[in-house]
Amino acid sequence: MRERHASQATRRGREFEAFVAGAAGRLLHAATLLTAEAPDDNPRARRLLTLSLAHTYACWDRLRGEDPYDRTRQYLATRFARGAWHHYGGPGRSRPHPASPLAPLSPQERLILVLMLYEGVAEEQTAALLGLSPERVRAICHRATTTLLHRARGPAPAVRAPKAVPS
Repeated sequence: MRERHASQATRRGREFEAFVAGAAGRLLHAATLLTAEAPDDNPRARRLLTLSLAHTYACWDRLRGEDPYDRTRQYLATRFARGAWHHYGGPGRSRPHPASPLAPLSPQERLILVLMLYEGVAEEQTAALLGLSPERVRAICHRATTTLLHRARGPAPAVRAPKAVPS
């Protein structure tokens, strides 16, 4: 009996290590986008990923038939939402890194954009995950994309009137 449990634990460990090897890079990038930290200096994103992977490992045996990537992404998103939305802009909270492409967005806008555009989660699934209506998710996504597009363009160049040619 003891040998069987040991072999199951070994198999579980190998399966989880294979999952982490394949998914951790993409999940870390998603977490870095969420926290709006610099890619080379992202302690909050790494902490968020570690918590999400630990949660996935804890329920690994109950995931049969369910995609562990989806479970990890879901926990990553809800953990980020729980922490970021309640503490956004509070004293002692870190601000987004100015070089982050998603820095001008609120945490909610970043979360919705990362889920829908980077991760490819459908609008209805995103709404269900966040407890919002699909219309609200669509409006937030539109506002966030508009913010990013207008920021990318920058101010319009000044238009000068042509000089009059003396006759």
